[in-house]
Amino acid sequence: MKKLLLLGMAMLLLSFMTTTAPASDYVGSDQCLKCHEEQFNDWQASGHPWKLRKVDKARYSKLPLPPGYTWDEISYVIGGANKKARYIDLNGYIITTAKDGSEAKTQYNIADASWSFYHKGEKKPYKCGPCHMTNYKPEGNQDGLEGMIGTWSEDGISCEECHGPGEDHIQNPLTTNIIINRSAESCGKCHQRGGMDPNPPAKGQFIKHHEQINELKAGVHKDLTCLNCHNPHKRAIQAKDNCVECHSDTAGSYAKNIHAKQGTRCIECHMPKASKSAISVASYTGDVRTHIFKINTDKDASMFKTIEEKGKKSTFAKGFVTLEYVCLSCHASRDKGWAAKYAKDFHK
Repeated sequence: MKKLLLLGMAMLLLSFMTTTAPASDYVGSDQCLKCHEEQFNDWQASGHPWKLRKVDKARYSKLPLPPGYTWDEISYVIGGANKKARYIDLNGYIITTAKDGSEAKTQYNIADASWSFYHKGEKKPYKCGPCHMTNYKPEGNQDGLEGMIGTWSEDGISCEECHGPGEDHIQNPLTTNIIINRSAESCGKCHQRGGMDPNPPAKGQFIKHHEQINELKAGVHKDLTCLNCHNPHKRAIQAKDNCVECHSDTAGSYAKNIHAKQGTRCIECHMPKASKSAISVASYTGDVRTHIFKINTDKDASMFKTIEEKGKKSTFAKGFVTLEYVCLSCHASRDKGWAAKYAKDFHK
C-alpha cells in the first residue's frame, strides 16, 4: 500500500510539472554563439540565415534593387546569398513591378547578374512559411505588415528552427536536452515542394529547385541521410567528397580514366546540374545539382514523365538522370547516340 501511495504521489507530481511548467521559449541564434562559436560561424556563412533578412541587414550586401526603388522603400530581402534575391515592399508584398507600376524584371540572379520576371505584375503577398524563418505560425502578420502572412520568432533558418527553442538549454545546458534530428526528413521539411514522396516535380526540362528530399528518395541512395555527405551548419558546396568510402572498387578503376586524370569528380556526372533555381546555364545545365545519382545510359531514355490527375497535368523526374544532362552539358557538340556509345563501362 505504501509503495502504491508513493507511486501515486510521484505520478501526480509529474502530471503537475508537465501541465504547469512553462514551455521553453525561443531566444534567438545570437544566444548560441558563446558556447557554439564554430558551428555559429559556419551557419552564418551558409545560406540559411539569408533566407529572409530585414532591410537594416540586407542593405549592406551590395545587391541591386528593382527599377525605381531605394533601400528606404524595402522592408525585407528574400535570399541574396548564392542564387537569387527578391524584394519586399513596405506593406509586406513581394515586388513584381517597377516602382511606377510598369512591367519590370524584379528577381535578381546572382550567378550572372541578370534579372528575371517573378509573378509579373501580381499583388504577391509573402507567404513562404515555414521554410524561410524560425518558429513560423500561420496566424497574424509579421511586423503588422498586411502582405506578410504569418508570424515568426527570427528571420531566416536559425539554430532554433532545427534544434528547437533554446531557453531551457541555455539556462541548464547540462540537464536539458536540445533537439538533434539527423534524419533526412528533418531537412526534407523544407527541401521539397508539395510533399516528400519520391516524385521530384519538374518544369521546362529541369527539376524544380529545393526538391532534394524527393530526389534522394527517388534515387539509389534513398536509404542515406543528408548528413552522410553534408554538415548541416555549412554551405552545401562544402559537402564531403566521400564517394570512395562506399564505391572503392569503382573509384579505383575510374582513377585510370582520362576524365579522372583531368580532375572530373564523381558528382559532375552523377549529380549533374539538372535542377534549376534561378537560371539555366545551357540547354541541359541548370544551377543546382541533382541528388538522384543513377545514370541511365540508354540513348532513348527520357528523364521525365507526365501524370494527369483530375484533368491537370504535372511533370516529374524519374529515378535516374539521362545522358544529355550527364555528358552533353560538357560535350555540347555531340548527341545522345554518341554519349551512349561511350557511357557504358565508363569507369574503366
